[in-house]
Amino acid sequence: MLVADYHEPSGSPKAGREILTDVLIIGGGLAGCATAYYLTRDGIAATVVERFDLNGQASGANAGSIHIQIPHEPFLQEGEAWARDFARTLPLMRESTRLWQGLEAELEADLEVAIPGGILVAESAAEMRAVAAKAAIEREAGITVELLSGAELRALAPYLTRRAVGGAYCPEEGKANPLKATPAFAAAARARGARFLTNTEVTGLAAGGGGYVAQTGAGTIRARRVVNCGGAEAGRIGAMAGLDLPVEGHPLQVSATEPVPPLVHHLIYAAGAKLTLKQTRHGSLLIGGGWPARRRPGDGRLAVDPDSLRDNARIAASIVPALAGVRIVRTWPAIVNGTRDWKPILGEAPGLPGFFLNIFPWMGFTAGPIAAKTVAELIAGRTPDFDLTPYSATRFGAAGAGAGSTP
Repeated sequence: MLVADYHEPSGSPKAGREILTDVLIIGGGLAGCATAYYLTRDGIAATVVERFDLNGQASGANAGSIHIQIPHEPFLQEGEAWARDFARTLPLMRESTRLWQGLEAELEADLEVAIPGGILVAESAAEMRAVAAKAAIEREAGITVELLSGAELRALAPYLTRRAVGGAYCPEEGKANPLKATPAFAAAARARGARFLTNTEVTGLAAGGGGYVAQTGAGTIRARRVVNCGGAEAGRIGAMAGLDLPVEGHPLQVSATEPVPPLVHHLIYAAGAKLTLKQTRHGSLLIGGGWPARRRPGDGRLAVDPDSLRDNARIAASIVPALAGVRIVRTWPAIVNGTRDWKPILGEAPGLPGFFLNIFPWMGFTAGPIAAKTVAELIAGRTPDFDLTPYSATRFGAAGAGAGSTP
């Protein structure tokens, strides 16, 4: 049976069905749903396949930070050469922040977007020297970053520890609600004709018929083009097409506190430890920063790491002393995708015409809108505003060997 417009939210298997679409998007997180939106806005038919529920993985489980500054921990670990290479992604992230600020009107949804600025807090002269060195690279990339003395820092954010000797302030950073963003993109895409198959896994992918043929639990899908938006599973999806992508999955965790009166008015980082901290509109404080979760022995399921929880909370309270008496009410783990160079993998895959990649490691929530818009522009035949050469999978020596196998 041939079905040209098939929608089955439950994703239950329908043997014998054949679904036709122009673009098959694999992955129903922020990357996939935003790509569907930008494609359908251009009148391009898109079908999103997600093996779980929409927004059920990292896109809905992250802390909702909108970053522009170069992440401080890898800067300390990898050095200035790495930072200068990574800095080429900063204009992308800056443009994505601009998009975030217009999305509530565009999608007609309250996404709780706020851009109050981000502060990297230094508690020693050595930390401040590292902050200044990183800020110089960010400024070279066109990012506004102000170096602040301890007094200036406390004038801007009086809730911060008095041990702070200074810091860096980027006025373009902020937050949005990850529980609202992906569903808003999905609703807008669906209103324009996008189809969504949830609880549906892609089990095979092959080139054929002038495009690609995917085997799924909901039947066979024939598509002219494919977009890999698989997040931490992007490597597995790429392998189906014969493409070797060094995408890693990292189990991390985030905590939320009980609601408290307005206290933290910025996105806060610590120069000497892993920390992101911000307060939601509803009063809860979200505490993260890349602390590892763990996998349970036996079944491998994700679980909260109590050591990470303790140390993350301790650092948050040291940077914002008023948090010392605030209770954490929930901590949750998620798998976040990463690449070793921290840079995105965007564009058409080498050796695989019509197979596109939308993978933005570590900063996928921040960059979700611009990455999706850019890939959609490529598919629509337009030249994006950004040179994607530095983000090609060719930097890994990756080249498609030809789709056709089931992993």
